[in-house]
Amino acid sequence: MRSPRLEFGLQVALGPSRLKPELRTKARELERRGFMSSTLVGPEIEAPPETDGGGSGFIDLEPGDDGGRGGGKGRQYDLYMTGVWVFMIPVVMFFVGLTSAMIVRKGISDDWISTRLPGILGLNTAVLLASSVTFEMARRAMKEAADNRVRGWVGITAALGTLFLAGQLLAWKQLAAQGVFVGTNPSSSFFYILTATHGIHLLGGMTALLYLTIRILRRQFSARRRSALKATAVYWHFMDALWIYLLLLLLIFWR
Repeated sequence: MRSPRLEFGLQVALGPSRLKPELRTKARELERRGFMSSTLVGPEIEAPPETDGGGSGFIDLEPGDDGGRGGGKGRQYDLYMTGVWVFMIPVVMFFVGLTSAMIVRKGISDDWISTRLPGILGLNTAVLLASSVTFEMARRAMKEAADNRVRGWVGITAALGTLFLAGQLLAWKQLAAQGVFVGTNPSSSFFYILTATHGIHLLGGMTALLYLTIRILRRQFSARRRSALKATAVYWHFMDALWIYLLLLLLIFWR
């Protein structure tokens, strides 16, 4: 067996990282007495602070940790908002593809017959713009934690969205009354396709909005649903801007 003094000498020679805890303490004592150089012992190494979350890089904010704005958990808010932005990318690509197809089809065809747009489209546009304004009012009321005002503005937004969809159906009926159907000519086909696809995407936003409206009326409006309402508002404004683009496109190609 090696003597304690020999073992201590061997570990010091191997370096400070090989010192046992009890021998490191002894070496520190010898250093303070002037018998050993501090380079043989090495600096004390502090353990890294313990962290929660498993190193994921996310911090979950509990309700009320966001300054009273009612945003709920930060990770959940990012999930809703990220999902909306990711979903909008293929939607934009889809309508860009339809626009390109319409431009090419009109340029190479000799059977493109422009048809007068239904007059109700102007009213429908005003209704959709108004719904975007009321949705923004609901979002601002939510920031102020005015739940009663949130309920009112969200309910008005849902009603205006329903009115817009009903107006689009009425526009189709007006065209049908003129004898203009999907297969009448290429221009009418693109009108029905563009308005129908926009209406379907808006209907998705309406579904989310109606679900949130029911929860609000039942006073089941948690922080997670508040963040979902913010994401739905972004999507709704996007649908509003998309319709303005489509309307201008139709006005140009249906002249």
